[in-house]
Amino acid sequence: MLSEKMLKALNQQINAELYSSYLYLSMSAYFQSTNLGGFAKWMRVQTQEELTHAMKIYDYVNERGNRVVLKQVEEPPSEWSSPLAAFEDTYRHEQKVTGMINKLVNLAVEEGDHASSIFLQWFVSEQVEEEASADEIVQKLKLVGDDGGAIFMIDRELAQRRFTPPAAKTSG
Repeated sequence: MLSEKMLKALNQQINAELYSSYLYLSMSAYFQSTNLGGFAKWMRVQTQEELTHAMKIYDYVNERGNRVVLKQVEEPPSEWSSPLAAFEDTYRHEQKVTGMINKLVNLAVEEGDHASSIFLQWFVSEQVEEEASADEIVQKLKLVGDDGGAIFMIDRELAQRRFTPPAAKTSG
């Protein structure tokens, strides 16, 4: 069983991951409306990743014999001034999530909850990848500025992204 503090924090993180999924789906809709299908596809894949993160925590809470309590998910923004602005928001959001994961790890250590600490290490590593991926696109967009041809090329590149679910847990 999880401590009451850990359970509350993990339930909050589930909500945060669901919000992340919702945010990226909103960004996908924004990109779709601006005829940037590759950017939209990248965000759709990101939506799936964030939902997978939420479900990973959901399953963990249940495995520990506790109950998930879902709360209302905040409404995300729906407009950005440019692809760069959207990806800068993405990068800032991933930095915020990294901070939240770090707080969860700190709480697990404080609580002496070694199982949660080990479980959360996957998210620590995942956040390094999430931040790097968003920042790489931010840097490319800064480099090309308003060059429509270059944005078109980035759009084509982003369209190649595919969702790869995390490896299934092996028992025993």
